[in-house]
Amino acid sequence: MLYEIRTYQLKPTSLPEVLKRFAEGYPHRKKFSELAAFWYTEIGPLNQIVHVWPYESLEERARIRKAAMEDPNWPPKIKDFLVTMESEIYIPFPFSPPMKPGNYGPFYEMRSYVVKPGTMPNILERWEPKIPDRTKLSPLVMVMQTDVGPLNKYIHIWPYKSLDQRQAIRKQAMDTGVWPPPGGGEVLVTQENKIMLPAPFSPMQ
Repeated sequence: MLYEIRTYQLKPTSLPEVLKRFAEGYPHRKKFSELAAFWYTEIGPLNQIVHVWPYESLEERARIRKAAMEDPNWPPKIKDFLVTMESEIYIPFPFSPPMKPGNYGPFYEMRSYVVKPGTMPNILERWEPKIPDRTKLSPLVMVMQTDVGPLNKYIHIWPYKSLDQRQAIRKQAMDTGVWPPPGGGEVLVTQENKIMLPAPFSPMQ
């Protein structure tokens, strides 16, 4: 399984209309394959939408996208609202849970890290033994690394019922030594995060 994450930067004030047009178009698109999630940013880089599409392979992705583009109702007519468009292909870490529909949020934190070349295997080694205890505090949506796009990058996505819950869980994890995995700081190049909310039609709420 692979996941395509498409991140669109929108013109200010255009988000409500973009969500409306996606909501109208999605019933036509889901005939070919369904979303894993659709979010918009609340904290961090504003005016972004983030949609996640699962595929079994790059070949399946190409086939489905070709078929969907032949539908007159897809893609939604939002080009006048777009500033930039970005697409990245991710492969889940071996111990990552799959992305499943459900009510986990409504607040989703996406943390994106770039590491030095050749150090990703070490990240997996550090993460795997720590995940069971960390996910006892709150669930993990997904942790995965880029396969196509900017390399040496991985993201992890965590849902929370509120921003206060996020703060409390992160403090508890750090105070008890459950999280973050020890070491690893020397291989980090960049770190970013953003808080997102689900669109009304997102399978993950």
